[in-house]
Amino acid sequence: MTRTDTMSSVPDLRADLHGSVITLDDEGYDEARTLFYGGMDRRPALIARVADTEDVARVISLAREIDAPLSVRSGGHSIAGHSVIDDAIVIDLSPMRALDIDTDDRTAWAETGLTAAEFTTQAAGHGLAIGFGDTGSVGIGGITLGGGVGFLARKYGLTIDDLLAAEVVTADGKVLEVNDGSHPDLFWAIRGGGGNFGVATRFRFRLHELGTILGGMLILPATPETIAEFLTAADQAPDELTTIANVMTAPPMPFVPEEYHGKPILLGLITFAGDPAAGSAAVAPLRELAEPIADMVRPMSYPEMYMPDEEEYHPVGVVRNMFVDRLGHAEGEAILDALGSSTAMMSAVQIRVLGGAVSRVPADTTAYAHRARRMMINVAALFETPEEAVSHEDWVEDLASTLRGGSRGAYVNFLGDEDEERIRDAYPGGTWDRLRAIKARYDPSNLFRHNQNIPPTVEDG
Repeated sequence: MTRTDTMSSVPDLRADLHGSVITLDDEGYDEARTLFYGGMDRRPALIARVADTEDVARVISLAREIDAPLSVRSGGHSIAGHSVIDDAIVIDLSPMRALDIDTDDRTAWAETGLTAAEFTTQAAGHGLAIGFGDTGSVGIGGITLGGGVGFLARKYGLTIDDLLAAEVVTADGKVLEVNDGSHPDLFWAIRGGGGNFGVATRFRFRLHELGTILGGMLILPATPETIAEFLTAADQAPDELTTIANVMTAPPMPFVPEEYHGKPILLGLITFAGDPAAGSAAVAPLRELAEPIADMVRPMSYPEMYMPDEEEYHPVGVVRNMFVDRLGHAEGEAILDALGSSTAMMSAVQIRVLGGAVSRVPADTTAYAHRARRMMINVAALFETPEEAVSHEDWVEDLASTLRGGSRGAYVNFLGDEDEERIRDAYPGGTWDRLRAIKARYDPSNLFRHNQNIPPTVEDG
C-alpha cells in the first residue's frame, strides 16, 4: 500500500461518510494531526472525522481492503503518539460526542469522542459522576480501554469497573454490543487491553451520586520524611480520599512564594469524594506533615478538579511507568537526590496511592490485572525539543530502576514507545496469553496494531 493508493479512495470515501475527510491539502490538516504531546510531526494520508458507527465501519473496511495502516484517535493523548501515524488512515472520533444520561437508574451511554471534562461536567449537572483520569482534555475512549486511574479510584475503582457495556466495531466491520452476557470474552479484553480489539464507539457506564467534594492542591516542602509519611497517610486514609503526589522542583507558579521557586516540593492533588466536613478530618494528617507552602484544598464541584486546558501546551518528554508496593524514606531520598542532578526543563516523580475499591476487584475480572499493587509511579523529564531526549533518557531510566527495585509491572495508558517486553509487563500472569487468544478471534490479521500492541496467537502449522 502507498499513500497514492489511499488518496485514490478519498473521493468515494467523502461521498460515503456522514462525517468529513481531511487530507494534506485541506485547511485544518495541521490542526487535525496535532497531538497532545509535542515533538511528533506525524503526517497521515487522511483523517476521517467520523460522525457515527456506520462511518467507523466504512473506514475500517477501506483500511482492510487496501491494506493501509490504521490508527484511532479519541483525545489524542497517547504518550507514544499512536493516535496519528505517518501515511495512515486515522479514525478521528472527536465529532462523536453524544451523551445520554438516565438519571433514574444512574447510567449513561456515551460516545467515545467525548473528553473526560465534557462528560464529567454534564454528569455533575445531575449530581452524578464517574472517575476517568486527572486531565480534562483526555478522550474517554482511550482512557477507558486502558483502565482509567483517576481522582475517584480509591472510592469507585477504575473507569472500567463502572463499564456496563460497549459498542465495538471489529476488524471485519461488524458492530457488536458487548457486555457480560454478549461476547463476554471481548468485554473482558477491552477492560484494560487497549484498542487492540476494535474501535469502541459507545460506552454504557454506571454513575455514582456525588455532590460537593473536598478537593484541590496541597503543596508541602519535599523531604524524605514528608514524601514517605504522605504516602503512608494516603494509604491509611478512608477510601473516599484519593491522592496524586508530584515530587518536583517548584516552578514559578503564582501561588508558590518566590523563596520556594526551584526548591523541591510535594504537590499533592487531593480528592475526597464525600462530605467536605469528613474530608477535612481525612486530609488533616496530610496537612500536619509540614507547614503547607500552599493549601488550596476546599469544597468544590467535582469538575473543578480538572485544570483548565492550555491549548498551546504540548509537552515533550521521557516517561517511565511502574507499580511498587512500598516507597519509604530511602526511596524519597533517592528521588530528591535525582531531582537535584537533573538537567531537564522540568523533572518530576508522580506517585498514585492505589488500594481501596481498585484492590477489591479480583485480578482476573478484567484485563487490567494489577489490582493488588499499592502504588503507581511515573518518572518524567520534560524538555523543549525531541532531540534532547537522548540526554535525559539515562536519568529517567536510572531513577525508575532504583524505585522499581526489580519488581515488574506497567499501566498500559502510561507506556511510551516501548518494546513488547514492557507491554507484557502491563499484563501479568495468564493475562497476556488470554488477550492474545481473544485478539486472534477478533483481529487475526492485527489490523489494530498501532497501539500498545498485543499480537494475535498464531496457530502452529
